[in-house]
Amino acid sequence: MTEKKIVIPGEIIAEAKDNLPGEGTEKKGNDIVALRFGLAEESNRLVKVIPLSGIYQPRRGNLVIGKVENITFNGWVIDIGSAERAFLPLSEVPRYVNKDGLEEIMGIGDMVIVKIWSMNKRGIDLSIRSRELGKVEEGMIVKINPNKVPRIIGKEGSMINLIKDETKCNITVGQNGLIWIKGDKIEDELSSKKAILFISEKSFVVGLTEKVKKFLEEMKK
Repeated sequence: MTEKKIVIPGEIIAEAKDNLPGEGTEKKGNDIVALRFGLAEESNRLVKVIPLSGIYQPRRGNLVIGKVENITFNGWVIDIGSAERAFLPLSEVPRYVNKDGLEEIMGIGDMVIVKIWSMNKRGIDLSIRSRELGKVEEGMIVKINPNKVPRIIGKEGSMINLIKDETKCNITVGQNGLIWIKGDKIEDELSSKKAILFISEKSFVVGLTEKVKKFLEEMKK
């Protein structure tokens, strides 16, 4: 493979003798074939297929953005767009919280950046024990298909860093498809939003990085 390409289930992507099957692929005889519809890519001899549609599949360690759905006596129920129940317990808040004052920290409808630290039969346990986590106070949130998040981030963060550099915005990408943008000016935030939506819509296009650079340059003009 020399470039990314759209593949369908059962399509041969690469030869197995030179590559290893990754996510969304399997080895069949001497070939690596796709298991799902998506964008095939190769990195360090590992071949995988990035799905272009579907729902969010939570994983331990994922950084996600959610909305407070309910408040209990010992924490918050957070909607992160998954089928499983997600809960942020008081024990995972990095400060003392009076049990009678949970609404003062986060109320129903508030948006919050959280990390999945545990998954079990009860559901998903969340945490805000890192500096970049917590309630979203300013900026804007953009929603995209969660399976297009890898294209928004780019290889080793190349795509999202390009947007950050060009728009001077802080951007946090949730693996569940919600993205928080905060800039000094609303115009900068809107430019970031337009670039993210552009990538989401053109996620299957080859040479996307160059097209995004041109898109950002045209917006500046």
